[in-house]
Amino acid sequence: MQLTDLTAVQLLDGYRKGEFSPVEAAERTLERARRIQPEVNAFVRLTEEDALARARESEERWRRGEPAGLLDGVPVTVKDILLLRGHPTLRGSRTIPESGSWEEDAPSVARLREHGAVFLGKTTTPEFGWKGVTDSPLTGITRNPHDHSRTAGGSSGGSAAAVALGAGPLSLGTDGGGSIRIPAAFCGIFGLKPTYGRVPLYPASAFGTLSHAGPMTRDAADAALLLDVIGTPDARDWSGLPPAPGSFTEGLRDGVRGLRVAYSPCLGGQVAVQPPVAAAVRRAVAALADLGAYVEETDPDFSDPVDAFHTLWFSGAARVTERLSARRRQLLDPGLREICVQGARYSALDYLAAVDVRMDLGRRMGRFHERYDLLVTPTLPVTAFEAGVEAPRNSTHHRWTGWTPFTYPFNLTQQPAATVPVGTDGDGLPVGMQLVAARHRDDLVLRAAHALYEAGAVSAPPGTAFARA
Repeated sequence: MQLTDLTAVQLLDGYRKGEFSPVEAAERTLERARRIQPEVNAFVRLTEEDALARARESEERWRRGEPAGLLDGVPVTVKDILLLRGHPTLRGSRTIPESGSWEEDAPSVARLREHGAVFLGKTTTPEFGWKGVTDSPLTGITRNPHDHSRTAGGSSGGSAAAVALGAGPLSLGTDGGGSIRIPAAFCGIFGLKPTYGRVPLYPASAFGTLSHAGPMTRDAADAALLLDVIGTPDARDWSGLPPAPGSFTEGLRDGVRGLRVAYSPCLGGQVAVQPPVAAAVRRAVAALADLGAYVEETDPDFSDPVDAFHTLWFSGAARVTERLSARRRQLLDPGLREICVQGARYSALDYLAAVDVRMDLGRRMGRFHERYDLLVTPTLPVTAFEAGVEAPRNSTHHRWTGWTPFTYPFNLTQQPAATVPVGTDGDGLPVGMQLVAARHRDDLVLRAAHALYEAGAVSAPPGTAFARA
């Protein structure tokens, strides 16, 4: 197995045993990143000089038997929404100048730096992370590792493609309506949106408390390890949570035996799910039952909150761009310009009415999780479609929210939600299954996902993409 095929856990074990070094890992992953870039366009920029310098420092620490932290020498990538000290963060936009000192790390990046991680580069995003596919006026289209004519999803599409193709086992993504889970599902990797506030954010998102940061990884074990590192408080985030009561890694092997699982294949008939997607998810649900979970087919008690989500999301987009001149506004993605116009029309009362919908949804899901430990759904009702469009061409929906009805409700409720790759459709494109738990129960999501990985119930692993790179 090549170094680029290894998980973070496996790399760390190899460093510990002296089987290979952080410098070797950095060199191989940078080579892979350079090779995949012309095909999938996963990167805004590679930070090669810095990566190799940090890898050499890590190698010396491992030689002395004094690693700096939990991820010393592990190659990571960072979505270009999050600040990385010494490098521009352009957020997919031509309206942000590269000039400036760029002297600050985002909280999650700072934690990775403290734990010795090796930063390979910044990954692509749609402009300001506004939609569920990854293309922007700044960087163009990011493509799916399994079929370059298809989208990688978004808005953390560059991170998903990089992890799927071996350009670093770990990536930091953000998720305001599905932006970790959507591309992770389309690219066949693991993605976790933690409970809101578990991973602190700075600067604060204009999309407010819809926006989360979290791990995008090869498997649940890597995600748990990464969450142990980045899920710690930062004074710059006033809404962040206190430290977790324990390590997410320590409880990973507790399994699913005895957990109460609600399986909702289509949210009570509200969502039309492609048959191959439905079949793959149903097989994975059966695997949870085989592992000892009590599975019941039932639906949560809510109707589609898309109108409330649009009010909050489009208002946030308008806020992001409100200070742009008319001339600079013309540089924006046309779709982003459209929702900004719509968002600027909402009143304070419209916004508060959407907050009321959100609070009621949170109440409903809180009561639901008194009966069920986990909710299981498809991550998406479709597999990856044509690259370069916001919605499938045969869709009746104009906006990306039309084909992501399983993801954005749980940004409104701030619950932990993950996607696990559980199969493929007839074209070999990955299918994701979503696992949702009550707020603050990230451990249950990770445990259930890890149990599926350990049982071999996860299909379409990243290795299927590696073979094509």
